[in-house]
Amino acid sequence: MKYSEDQAAAHDAVTAALLAAGVDLENEVILPDTSAGFQMLAVLGKAGSGKTLLLAKLGEALEAAGVQTVSGDYEGKPRKDKRTLAILAPTNKAASVLRNRGVPATTIHRILYTPMYDPEYEKIAEWLEGRGEKPVIEGLTDAALDRAAQFYAIHKSIPGALATAGLRGSDFITGWKRREDPLDIGFVDESSMLDDKQLDDLKEIFTTLVLFGDPAQLAPVGQSGSMAFDGIKASRKLYLNRVHRQAEDSPILDLAHALGDESLTFQQFEDMISAAAAKDDRVVIAGSVKADLMARSPVLVWRNATRIRLIHAFRNAYKAPPDMLLEGEPLICDGIELPAKHRKKRVDLEARGLIKGAQCVFLGEGRKMGFSRLHVMGAADPQVSAATIIKIEMPDEDEPFIPSAARMGAAFVHGAACTIHKAQGSQWDTVQVFAPDMYAASRAGRIEAGIPLWKRLAYVAITRAAERLIWVKQYRLALPEHPLSVDDLRAEAPAELTLKSPE
Repeated sequence: MKYSEDQAAAHDAVTAALLAAGVDLENEVILPDTSAGFQMLAVLGKAGSGKTLLLAKLGEALEAAGVQTVSGDYEGKPRKDKRTLAILAPTNKAASVLRNRGVPATTIHRILYTPMYDPEYEKIAEWLEGRGEKPVIEGLTDAALDRAAQFYAIHKSIPGALATAGLRGSDFITGWKRREDPLDIGFVDESSMLDDKQLDDLKEIFTTLVLFGDPAQLAPVGQSGSMAFDGIKASRKLYLNRVHRQAEDSPILDLAHALGDESLTFQQFEDMISAAAAKDDRVVIAGSVKADLMARSPVLVWRNATRIRLIHAFRNAYKAPPDMLLEGEPLICDGIELPAKHRKKRVDLEARGLIKGAQCVFLGEGRKMGFSRLHVMGAADPQVSAATIIKIEMPDEDEPFIPSAARMGAAFVHGAACTIHKAQGSQWDTVQVFAPDMYAASRAGRIEAGIPLWKRLAYVAITRAAERLIWVKQYRLALPEHPLSVDDLRAEAPAELTLKSPE
């Protein structure tokens, strides 16, 4: 593959930083640790500029040089002769976008907190990683171990491989602990989502950090419009300008880049969308929201009031009862509601992917009161049973409806619609954007970091679409053509891993 000039320049700058850290990519060798001190760079560019491709190629080069990639699933004893690399994303969904492109990514949380394995099953992990002999484990046949090896050869997930062998998470993971051993190199994708606390945590762990981000996206809530890479020296910022994604022209990317025109008005932008839809079926102008699509990819909105009304329109369309959830209803994790003394349980839940912003699908009620069975979208081991507090906000009412109410556990809101802020870092094949909210944002006249807010919102919203963008023009919802189903999700997981009650 031949790099463009801007990619080549960024590659050379990162390569020089890695050489200072003791990894010679050109000669594929690891040098003695020179203790060059902490260093941080940023590779910045808009959607389609080739950031992910560059990240992937640098990761491959580091692996070829003998650097050990740390996944967060399992980490053996550190070796003094090895350097380490972790490829990170702020959310499970963002990490899964990378994994779907063959990049071994994990979440920031899974690097901050590491699993503790039962010593007996740790032998299997060592064998799968090629650092030990095939073990003999009571209760596991050779055929089960072979299934685990076949799974690991493809997916590189220790928990997934052990689940394929018929084990549950509670069999081999005894707990979680805050990371004690430092790591060498960290690549962080979607770094525009990083808040100050996350960045400080990463600085404590890594000696070299490379942030990959899009300055046109939305800054984290509460950061006053600033992003993690804003404070990096200009000489350490590398910009990618040429659009690389897709060999053919992408009408979605054309629209996204058009938003960089300072003189562009909202009406002119809608006219551009109409023109694109007239000649390319990857862009659609719709008169109503499609309920069928909302079950797997939320409608993207700006205002909370719009989100709540669309959620209730979705539930009414599927004739969901007012006092319970249907199997297949989408949920979004809103955090963990546990007191400080239950820190270990919090880590257990978050380590399984139930972090703020995680997208899930309701699979049914659990065996215990207040428990739910969930599919965590983008997680390596997606199926989990956990104590849940599910809240569905009601239009024009202060108190939400709560179909599941454990005293403590993972909190959720409904996920048929979500704000564009929460959608950042995610991607779906088809995305519906609620245009009346974009118009309202344009009329509000707000500016964020020198750019009209509606342009930032529209940019983030439409670039969540990998294949097809649906621009919804009216306050209407089309009835679903198919009932809700979870059959496709049940087939994804070889075994359900269950978390014990946080109570």
